[in-house]
Amino acid sequence: MPAQKQNPGLSGDGRSETDGFERKVDPSSSLCSRFLLRRDKMPFGLPAYGIQAMLKEGHKHLSGLDEAVLKNIDACKQLSDITRTSLGPNGMNKMVINHLDKLFITNDAATIVDELEVQHPAAKILVLAGKAQQEEIGDGANLTISFAGELLQNAEELIRMGLHPSDIISGYTKAINKTVMVLDELIVKGSETMDARSKEEVIIRMRAAVASKQFGQEDILCPLIADACIQVCPKNPANFNVDNVRVAKLLGGGLHNSLVVRGMVLKGDTVGSIKRIEKAKIAVFSGGVDTSATETKGTVLIHSAEQLENYAKTEEAKVEELIKAVADSGANVVVSGAAVGDMALHFCERYKLVVLKISSKFELRRFCRTTGAVALLKLSQPNPDELGYADSIYVEEIGGTRVTVVKNEQGGNSIATVVLRGSTDSILDDLERAVDDGVNTYKAMCRDSRTLPGAAATEIELSRRLKDFALKETDLDQYAIAKFAESFEMVPKTLAENAGLNAIEIISSLYAEHAAGNSTVGIDLEEGVCKDISTLNIWDLYMTKFFALKYAADAACTVLRVDQIIMAKPAGGPRRDQQPGMDED
Repeated sequence: MPAQKQNPGLSGDGRSETDGFERKVDPSSSLCSRFLLRRDKMPFGLPAYGIQAMLKEGHKHLSGLDEAVLKNIDACKQLSDITRTSLGPNGMNKMVINHLDKLFITNDAATIVDELEVQHPAAKILVLAGKAQQEEIGDGANLTISFAGELLQNAEELIRMGLHPSDIISGYTKAINKTVMVLDELIVKGSETMDARSKEEVIIRMRAAVASKQFGQEDILCPLIADACIQVCPKNPANFNVDNVRVAKLLGGGLHNSLVVRGMVLKGDTVGSIKRIEKAKIAVFSGGVDTSATETKGTVLIHSAEQLENYAKTEEAKVEELIKAVADSGANVVVSGAAVGDMALHFCERYKLVVLKISSKFELRRFCRTTGAVALLKLSQPNPDELGYADSIYVEEIGGTRVTVVKNEQGGNSIATVVLRGSTDSILDDLERAVDDGVNTYKAMCRDSRTLPGAAATEIELSRRLKDFALKETDLDQYAIAKFAESFEMVPKTLAENAGLNAIEIISSLYAEHAAGNSTVGIDLEEGVCKDISTLNIWDLYMTKFFALKYAADAACTVLRVDQIIMAKPAGGPRRDQQPGMDED
């Protein structure tokens, strides 16, 4: 057997004699020397290519149907599954504990997604759509997120069948345009005209929004909200400001003890002994009512008791001078945004000034807007145009809690406060959200009072009409339009399931009624049957439905248009959740 030919520069085991670099090639090969990599020439190995050469090390890149599109759809489905069970009057509550350990027990989708701090970029698009709906109308965020999730779930089935996302987007766009046309046809005749000061008409339109948050309590809550809104409604209802209806939450009692107060209700008593004043002229000092400290520190050397007495008298005289100047300006109420000094309070009592303390700067700003006062930085004599005005200020006791009521019905700055009573903070927070939805619905109906049949009657009619429309289409769009129509079944199905009813029976009987021409038949959740909703008085605002469906379709199409996810390397520095290293001992 001939001796094996040894390659120069290599030892018998394939190691270089010069640099100790291990080769994975046969040392007897004559081509070996061409592929040897020298450490001194290329310290980091082979050069990167493609997207890896373009982006910083540590990036993530996902592309294609399986990695990008379907993963995005799955994340959105997970989010909509969370909110869907909270849809409708029988919606279940979620217990959410946010990053600050604050507990929320609610079925309000806007609060849920806000406190969850969703991280997935595709699911964030649905969250943004829900927030846009909340800002535009103030109600219907759940419908937006749940419907968008349903559209994406159905799009996934079409993608698996072989349709391209572009075909689905084209079909969904045609479907939403047709939906808007059908919605216009379903508007209840005579609902275009509404008297914004008619309590009965307001309650009818507000009922569905409040019932979806507090089912069974809407007969108590709706009249309270309607009263508060009508009291502060300006001459032109379109200029209604939701900030003019405030909520004061007082523990104790029950919802039947709740009431509406014409004015602003501040928790807490007045600081001094004067508890009531009529035709109040108000001076507001955001920096507090006390002796102001000097900019620089100084030392006072006192040699005798007489000097000490004179020093104290000088300070007293200065404070009295300031308080007298405020009283001389015509003010009879002093509002402080910070501490009220004992000496200043003594002179306020002497000059018969009511002293209020408002610690919250937001509440102070609202108080200034209500009374027309200008907040002054330090204690000084205010000009007459800087004083605010209120019809009356008095202290009242509600359910064992002392509150200060500021009534003002002059100059269109009037504020109404809904005083809510309840047994726990969680219940009061949820009642506040229901009031907030009711007030926002009032604002929406002042702009556009048109209504649609509620209790899933509109959704079933839209589904039926769109299925007929899909059959008339000839290209691939028809599949997407049919799936869009099918997505509307999510609403009656969810309402029925949340109420413990048989969803399939409900949906089939709804379709049968609507096919017979009864387009106002919806679900009576209390009896568990399908009924004409004009007898139940369940109406949805056209604006709420229009924007919810439009935002949902836009969000779904935005997610479907994504075909690659490219995440740059996160900014440097240690992770926040990492604990600093510690010695073993």
